[in-house]
Amino acid sequence: MSKSAMMYEKLVELYDALDSTTKRLEKTAILSDFLKMVGDIDPENLPVVTLLSLGRIFPTWSEEELGIGSKLLMKAIGLVVGVTEEEVEDQVRDSGDIGAASQELFKRKVQSTLFMQHLSIDKVHQNLVKIADISGGRSQYKKLEILRELLSSASPEEAKYITRTVLEELRVGVGEGTLVDAISQAFNVPKETVDRAHMLTNDLGLVAKTAREEGVEGLDKLTLKPGKPVKHMLAQLSPGYKESIKEMGYALCETKYDGIRVQIHREGDDINLFTRRLENISNAVPEITEYIKKSIKPANFIVEGEIIVTKDGKPISFQYILQRVRRKYEIDRLREEIPLTLYLFDVLYYEKPTLDEPFKDRRKLLEEIVEVIPGKLELSKQVKVTPETSDLALNLFNESIEEGHEGVMLKDPNAPYTPGLRGKRMVKWKATPETLDLVVVGGTYGKGRRANLIGSFLLALQDENKELKTLAHVATGLDDKTLLELSKMSEPLITRKVGRKVEMVPSIILEVAFSEIVKSPEYESGYSLRFPVVKRIRTDISIDDIDTVERVESMFANMKLI
Repeated sequence: MSKSAMMYEKLVELYDALDSTTKRLEKTAILSDFLKMVGDIDPENLPVVTLLSLGRIFPTWSEEELGIGSKLLMKAIGLVVGVTEEEVEDQVRDSGDIGAASQELFKRKVQSTLFMQHLSIDKVHQNLVKIADISGGRSQYKKLEILRELLSSASPEEAKYITRTVLEELRVGVGEGTLVDAISQAFNVPKETVDRAHMLTNDLGLVAKTAREEGVEGLDKLTLKPGKPVKHMLAQLSPGYKESIKEMGYALCETKYDGIRVQIHREGDDINLFTRRLENISNAVPEITEYIKKSIKPANFIVEGEIIVTKDGKPISFQYILQRVRRKYEIDRLREEIPLTLYLFDVLYYEKPTLDEPFKDRRKLLEEIVEVIPGKLELSKQVKVTPETSDLALNLFNESIEEGHEGVMLKDPNAPYTPGLRGKRMVKWKATPETLDLVVVGGTYGKGRRANLIGSFLLALQDENKELKTLAHVATGLDDKTLLELSKMSEPLITRKVGRKVEMVPSIILEVAFSEIVKSPEYESGYSLRFPVVKRIRTDISIDDIDTVERVESMFANMKLI
């Protein structure tokens, strides 16, 4: 069968099958069978299909993006179907989802379908890639034309999923964990091997292709490469510094900085900085690139650290850092007004991967390759602590708080670096109560003078399948300025209004503090938060990074033990 013969309708059948069950094992089996079939009849498109099963066109680390918002997409739908943009908006509100709205509208298509081209997976993918490549003058018009041409050949069912894919809102309940399991089953390779290859490449399309063609041997060869960021190793909350030190045997205790965590890659002459969202911010912080060039001699490497804003030797609000990384213009002026300091604390690659080496050895290597530039590029402050010298951790904690930082990290000196995983081998001990990063999925308009503003936001976290589960409403911690900003951000995301209540496309992430986690049948997660308060809007992380039901369950259990 030729490459183009793999029809998009087959992918639509997969999506429908995945959407028809909530059971992870069933989803895994469905996806596994489909990947195996693609590998047999259209192996060249296996990487493409793998990403499309997640509703993505590009790997998460790629800088390429479609640049199509819901307004432009609704305009394209209206042109193809022969209705006004207002009618499309009304249908989206009624359906609560642009995909379901598209399916309904496309049933009413008035133009002739006599010469309509049947869509292949390759055709859909190539058109969307073309859209991402468009920039410059009249780019929106050109994007609209390609999108209109693609949708003109779509059936109602195909339109449902093409529009969802454009907005990366596939809604079939498949996350990376399910896809890893499916690749393992489809190509008969151990899940642990697939998992590790995914952690090291952050490219499940490549992993699927390698698993099919080369099996375990090929997957074992996949490794970290400068230029392709991987997910950050994550920390748990320490139940108490003495307990954590005792559990590790001894620990390396470091100051915890409240800034933007970055992975810095050097490949040849190219230096790139990636955030936790795997977003490249190199152009926004040119001085950090300059510091790296002066501090670390030329070599291919990946180092990790935290960028903070300092004034008079002390860190200042996290919001100032966001001003820097968001800006594309007036960078020279801002670097004077908002000076940055980089604190490095780990090395994942230096001429070869180092993440399997113990943390104590990685730290030693970091100290050997970095020449400190005081006030500009420094190493994280660190002390070695044992159960007998645990007071040194307390001293560093107090010193860090006094200097305006968040607290300390306690790291197992023998631990490897495990991308994307949260465990007890790296824990954080903070002065302030623990918070949760949650995504807004709805809200309720206020009353009186706030009647035109959303005053209460419905928050959700993710389960093991990456499906969103509601957890709480939050209405406090929002001053008038923040409330206005959030309402403006929310308006384009609203998909449905019922009275004062709205449903929204999950996009806005809030960091929320609370007094207690309690069990509650009111919310889909089975839990709720007492006295939740918004601490800040998180634009430095993606939906993939929001907190999980598993973490809330763990925190709830720990609270019961205190």
